[in-house]
Amino acid sequence: MKELAAPHRADLDRGDNLAEHLTRTICATETTKKDRVFEETTRMPINRLKHIAKAAMALAVAGAISASLNDASAETIVDDAALADPKQADNWLGYGRTFNQHRFSPLDQINVDSVGKLGLAWSLPLPRDRSLVGTPLVVDGILYFTGSFSRTRAVEAKTGKLIWEYDPEAMKHAGPDRARTMWDSSRGLAYYKGKVIIATVDGRLIALDAKTGTPIWSTQTFDPKLPLHITGHPTVFRDLVLVGNGGSEQGGGRGFVTAFHVETGEQAWRFYIVPGNPADGFEDEAQEMAAKTWTGEWWKIGGGGQTWNGFTYDPEYDQILIGTGNGSPWNRKARSPGGGDNLFLCSIVALDATTGKYKWHYQTVPGETWDYNSTMDIVLADLALKEGEDKRKVLMHAPKNGFFYVIDRKDGKLLSAEPIAKITWATGIDMKTGRPIEAKGARYETEPFLIYPSAFGAHSWHAMSYNPNTGLAYIPKIELPSNWDDTAVNLKDWKKPYYDLDVAADIGLGGDIPKDAGTSSLLAWDPVNQKKAWEVQQPNFWHAGTLTTAGNLVFQGMVDGTFAAYDARDGNKLWSINVGHGISAPPITYSVDGTQYVSLLVGAGGVGYSIGGGSVMAQYGWAYGAQVRQLLTFALDESKPMPDVGKPAFVEALTPAGFTPDEKLADRGQHVYKASCVWCHSAGAVSGGYAPDLRASETFLDMEQLKKVVHDGTLAGNGMPRFENLSDEDLNALQHYVRKQALDTKQPPSN
Repeated sequence: MKELAAPHRADLDRGDNLAEHLTRTICATETTKKDRVFEETTRMPINRLKHIAKAAMALAVAGAISASLNDASAETIVDDAALADPKQADNWLGYGRTFNQHRFSPLDQINVDSVGKLGLAWSLPLPRDRSLVGTPLVVDGILYFTGSFSRTRAVEAKTGKLIWEYDPEAMKHAGPDRARTMWDSSRGLAYYKGKVIIATVDGRLIALDAKTGTPIWSTQTFDPKLPLHITGHPTVFRDLVLVGNGGSEQGGGRGFVTAFHVETGEQAWRFYIVPGNPADGFEDEAQEMAAKTWTGEWWKIGGGGQTWNGFTYDPEYDQILIGTGNGSPWNRKARSPGGGDNLFLCSIVALDATTGKYKWHYQTVPGETWDYNSTMDIVLADLALKEGEDKRKVLMHAPKNGFFYVIDRKDGKLLSAEPIAKITWATGIDMKTGRPIEAKGARYETEPFLIYPSAFGAHSWHAMSYNPNTGLAYIPKIELPSNWDDTAVNLKDWKKPYYDLDVAADIGLGGDIPKDAGTSSLLAWDPVNQKKAWEVQQPNFWHAGTLTTAGNLVFQGMVDGTFAAYDARDGNKLWSINVGHGISAPPITYSVDGTQYVSLLVGAGGVGYSIGGGSVMAQYGWAYGAQVRQLLTFALDESKPMPDVGKPAFVEALTPAGFTPDEKLADRGQHVYKASCVWCHSAGAVSGGYAPDLRASETFLDMEQLKKVVHDGTLAGNGMPRFENLSDEDLNALQHYVRKQALDTKQPPSN
């Protein structure tokens, strides 16, 4: 029991005085017929009166204690006040824990001194899941999370016992054709006033009863005829829930974000990221302003700006900050041939939280042409940027383009920007204009150009965290280039794709990505002085997001299956364990009954494994279906054995002696593959593990079977889309390409 508060102890000590006061009061009561009972009471001995008074006081105090304890254990109301409170520690209520998106926990039971005693408390096998990239939430001892295709579960956070499960049947709703643009990834869910809210890849927003998992309402957030999808998490604020979508690469058209009422699911407002056809009029003045930064007939091409991550509610200015997406297509020469900044692509846009009206914007990449979207975390903080000056309310942002930005949240003014990684597309940021100083030839105007960072970014969607105690941001940094080339693209006659992948440039997805293609690091960045505090070099790339705590720790998972804890002050590795499969999800921490836990979803996913893949990912043996995914939870002094998830498996490409690929057919097949297959089966037909490796598929040895699977969709029930647009000639060319890749990439198994 909690120690009794001082006022209650004082009340008990005053029992004797209270008894005497009660006696005097009762004796002074005027004797009437209806008060004779009190007159009789005055004749009681004073000791008897004192005993009664003390008993009454004890009952009153007990009631106060009970009320206090009930208050302490009462159901948490997850509303704006709770989501804005950085001091609430036991729960993990939002995507970044609180509105400020720090991913910082004030819990410190697990700390630099004790983390070495961390062990497995419980695990939950997830055999139906594949890509696990989401952030779980914890409310009052219940852990909620989304798995593949937004299957949602509630489990006891202390034991992992399943409470309820809800399957939105996303692929059934999508159908075999729309599935061509859809991954199984879900970055998480939202909790607000007793509702769990999920977004499905087919575009629905669904509210569930948090106690039972029963659906309350469901709404379709975009026209299902459009090649759009949702992999991002919903964001809740002011009784609204906001969601975006993806699809710029397949002809998704105008990007937009939409806010819905949490209570009913009805639309509250919508904001478009890019303007539409001027002849149709503009929705508001912001769209009219944006249209002046575009050229040609961009509305026919698409425009893009699909925004699938990077939403932060700022309660101090009552604004929602949107990190916007890339252009459609990526190559500006195709979508806006006369140039232009192309607002509001690759920007941070501040909207009025209630109305969705434009307030201000800052564009990180004017006229973007490298897939440098700004859909990465937007982290809020109050920083003293200059000695002797008051703290400023700022946002911190590390988008794909390789710079770390500190921006005034009041008006979008750029305060500082410095590179965190190798950059060749620009030499710096002009602080007078806020614009990047572009390198000559970086837009691959006349010839191919090797660009750092790649389309994967110097920092992708993997969450960074910020520790207010150390004053450092912890960023999963990537060092990887892309070679950009549009010399073979007919830019003049380029047509908007419809479900096919076409970005009007070649970045090499037709070939394998070698094992040593890139590196990365865990970077601790000082946002005040805009410089590195420390850095831990790491092999490969596509490591997961970070968590930091008051115990001076930083936690992060890696592609090779390592889950580690570092000293937040100097980067010294203090603890690690191999979980048996690649990690793409960020960890969370919470407390139940006085014990601090750290939870982590294990299941490699995202574009690094799907579109990327190649030998750089295949080298770990995370082959399709080889390991069972897990939800793992750790605590101090626990020692349960790690689950046997399955051994690493390495694909052996089939190279039948009687089949000799035709070079011309294989070349045509490469174009078919990049448009229709690379989305899931990876660069160069070397699967990173998200989907089966086609080089080892017997289906590609039999044209009749190939047509049944790819064209007719006989495996649609297993998640393999239908491609009715592919002709027999296309399939024949595709077969020759895959067989050629099998020969070119065949190598003995390794790890």
